[in-house]
Amino acid sequence: MSAQTATLTGVSALSTPTDRVVLRGLRGYGRHGVLESERRLGQTFLVDLCVELDTRTAADTDDVSHTVDYGDVARVVLDIVEGEPVALLETLAQRICDAILVHDLVQAVDVTVHKPSAPVQAPFDDIAVAIRRTRA
Repeated sequence: MSAQTATLTGVSALSTPTDRVVLRGLRGYGRHGVLESERRLGQTFLVDLCVELDTRTAADTDDVSHTVDYGDVARVVLDIVEGEPVALLETLAQRICDAILVHDLVQAVDVTVHKPSAPVQAPFDDIAVAIRRTRA
């Protein structure tokens, strides 16, 4: 990109584009929660995530090794959701972020963990925790 084009578009010629791989509504059965009944009975959790990375090389080469494989990402997320129980959604979301940031290409990840059957004594459409983590 020329300096003139960069100036006209408002994009720095030196900046790296941030592309996104998005997975929505991953479903897993877990035993997470503060209450003993949540740990004993379990429930369905939904996870949305947005993985930010530069996908230009993958697009140019048509080679999955230059991006994140969303099938692998889904398996990692479900292994965490269906794995070791934690008390807080915040902990579950952090574990997912940590696992996705292991990939060298990933610059940042947004994770939302939904708990549609949360034991809350009020009508609700959704209860979720959303976090964003970037490569340090």
